[in-house]
Amino acid sequence: MEVRRQLEIWGLGERDDVADTAELLVSELATNALLHSESRFRLTLTAAHGILRGEVRDAGGGRPRVLDAGTSESGRGMFLVDALARRWGCHQDGSGTTVWFELDTCGCNGCGRW
Repeated sequence: MEVRRQLEIWGLGERDDVADTAELLVSELATNALLHSESRFRLTLTAAHGILRGEVRDAGGGRPRVLDAGTSESGRGMFLVDALARRWGCHQDGSGTTVWFELDTCGCNGCGRW
C-alpha cells in the first residue's frame, strides 16, 4: 500500500501495471528478507529517467537464487522478480545484502535504456 502511495505522489499511480508489479516485487523481496535473514529490512524506492528502482536491504549475508516455480507454495519470490523486472541484482553491503529490481515506468519503447 505504501508503494502505491509513493508512486501516486510521483505521478506514476495511473500506471496500474507498474504499481501492481512494483507492489508484488517489493512484497517478495521483503518476505525473502524476513524469512532468510531473520532481520529487519529497509526498502528504498527511486524513480528517474523512466525507471522505477526498488531496493531491499537486510542484515543477512545470503544471495538470492532463482528457483523453478513448480507447484510448491514457497520459493517463487525470485522467480517472479526474474520474470517481471526489467532487470535485477544484488550486492553485499557491509554486513548485509541489498537486492534490487528495476521496472520501466513510461511505457515507451526504449524508454529508460542506458
